[in-house]
Amino acid sequence: MDSTSNYFEIFGLPVSYQVDLSLLSERYRDMQREFHPDRYANKPAQEQRIAVQYAAVINQAFSQLQSPLLRAQYLLSLKNIEGQGDAQITRDPLLLMQQIELREKLADIAQANNAFSLLEEVAEAAESEYIALQKVFDQQYSESKFQEALETIAKMQFFSKLLVEVEQREHELDD
Repeated sequence: MDSTSNYFEIFGLPVSYQVDLSLLSERYRDMQREFHPDRYANKPAQEQRIAVQYAAVINQAFSQLQSPLLRAQYLLSLKNIEGQGDAQITRDPLLLMQQIELREKLADIAQANNAFSLLEEVAEAAESEYIALQKVFDQQYSESKFQEALETIAKMQFFSKLLVEVEQREHELDD
């Protein structure tokens, strides 16, 4: 394995937003077995260090490619287009209004009698928008509209964070 390869090359995948996640997982498990540091416990120190480094690269590559948001960010980074990380913002007024509405619903869940149904409503809206934005990004990326794709990533970040918050609220309600 060449640790200077891009993450797609590490797993033998084409550089594309569309990733076969089951193939990615299969190759990840194979590489984990091959480069797991425990397999190198009785080897010289240099081989142990290399195995640890490879394992770290493999784990990072898998995390990046498995996540739709991180994969999109990584693809643009391969084109030397960097956003502002989590600080990337959108100026889309419709999305900003949608953010306010969804955040208000999420805030009101704790006091609501129908908390689980409200939570489900927010989750479905967020998931639907997140999936739609992934399709938009894929199209923009394939058409080399990288600045537009960067704006789409900003929108994806919001829905990705919102889905995490929904999951946290669900755990809180279950407790």
